[in-house]
Amino acid sequence: MTVYAPPAPADALSLASGDNIDLDVLHGVNGLADDTTWAHGFMEFLGEYGLLAVLAVLLGIAWFRARRRPDHDVAVAGIVWAPIAALIAELVNMPLREFVDRPRPFVVHPEVHVLVEGKDDPSFASDHALLTMSLAVALLLVDRRLGAIAALVAVLQGFARLYVGVHYPTDVLGGFALGALIALALSPIALRALLPVVRGVERTPLRPLVVARPAAS
Repeated sequence: MTVYAPPAPADALSLASGDNIDLDVLHGVNGLADDTTWAHGFMEFLGEYGLLAVLAVLLGIAWFRARRRPDHDVAVAGIVWAPIAALIAELVNMPLREFVDRPRPFVVHPEVHVLVEGKDDPSFASDHALLTMSLAVALLLVDRRLGAIAALVAVLQGFARLYVGVHYPTDVLGGFALGALIALALSPIALRALLPVVRGVERTPLRPLVVARPAAS
């Protein structure tokens, strides 16, 4: 005997596709804002600018350390690659965001608590996530300790974007993946291109930018 099974409702299909899981995670993190009003200003600052500033400081420390290494030219070239990788990732994401054209979560789900106003561009992939992860991965290739700290900063950046209600978790994960891919995949080509430039700078009065040791007399 054949038993008729009615079509799955839209909600079930949505859950099967992972959409509800995405939303559940967003609600879980964004819901923390309801009980932590004292942290709103701090999280807004971190999510928009603060963590990017922390990464800039880490890059500065990494550059200072790189100049003292035996392979200082390679290390400094790696540091230079980090912001270039972030810029390339951002340029790649521009047409991707327009193609996917995913609305911000608060547009579709008005119950989301939005702490950062004025976000009307597409949601996928998160610019902040890809910028921080591309910087972190590029830094990890040069300095493992500082790179690991930078990766934690990038994860915190993703958390902050959910907390302030401007991205879905998959927006953040997509940004992480894109930023990491570009920083890793293009690194060999970038270093081959940057090494001659760095070595050329070392032979000029700007030598202290590349190496901390004085020139041999």
